Amino acid sequence: MTVSIAEILKRASQTLDHAGVADARREASSLLAHIVDKDRTFLISHAEDALDDDVVREFAAAIARRASGEPAQYITGVQDFYGRSFRVTPAVLIPRPETELLVEAALQVMNASDVFCDVGTGSGCIAVTLLCERAGARAVAVDISEAALAIARENASEQRVEERIILKVSDCLEGLDPNTDRFDLIVSNPPYVSASALSGLQREVRNHEPLVALSPGDDGLSVIRRLLSDAPDFIRGRGHLLMEIGFDQGERVQQLVDLRVWTLRDILPDLQSIPRIVVLQKN
Repeated sequence: MTVSIAEILKRASQTLDHAGVADARREASSLLAHIVDKDRTFLISHAEDALDDDVVREFAAAIARRASGEPAQYITGVQDFYGRSFRVTPAVLIPRPETELLVEAALQVMNASDVFCDVGTGSGCIAVTLLCERAGARAVAVDISEAALAIARENASEQRVEERIILKVSDCLEGLDPNTDRFDLIVSNPPYVSASALSGLQREVRNHEPLVALSPGDDGLSVIRRLLSDAPDFIRGRGHLLMEIGFDQGERVQQLVDLRVWTLRDILPDLQSIPRIVVLQKN
């Protein structure tokens, strides 16, 4: 029996709604649009069109995965970030709008031909975006996860910046040599969720995104402390360190900054006016 776009979306929306998925209709439409390789406007204008059996089966499997709590981005394998499409898998965090603010802040302090390091690169969304926006820049992107670096490599290739980026396995900056690896800018979206806060995260995040990229344990500040301590050895001149931080960490991070080493230029707010992006300049 054939089923129309309108009918299958109605059923899928009900399934997702019963599973506690917010914006169930939008999520169902986005998944179907991805499967049929059309936009959501097409689905509306072709609501009475019948779907092929293969599409129906693929869509049913996608809805079952989303109803179980799996993020839509891992089902589709893509996430938009700063106007570009990035490949994502459960090996990497899903890029978020807050991190676009980190990119914007980095672009403000970057020169056209800067060499920078992205610590904890994950999908590579930060490094790749900065290279796309600054055609003369070069990057070293590090991550503790080889699986994450494989995704970052795919994204660098897709955006045609692979010749300007070096990808290395490294726990924070440990895998680099301060005698040879020197940067104008170090940028990082580090793991910063405290151990006590993990249970309060959305199930999509808590159960599916990589724990190593979410939380360093304890108070969530251990990687930030390491960056504040280690980054000066890798920054040349009066270069910068930019970091994304947690929603409740602004005051504590400010207290961690050694003003003999760093000038705290700003802690920029996100769209909810929460302190989010730390901008430091080496003295």
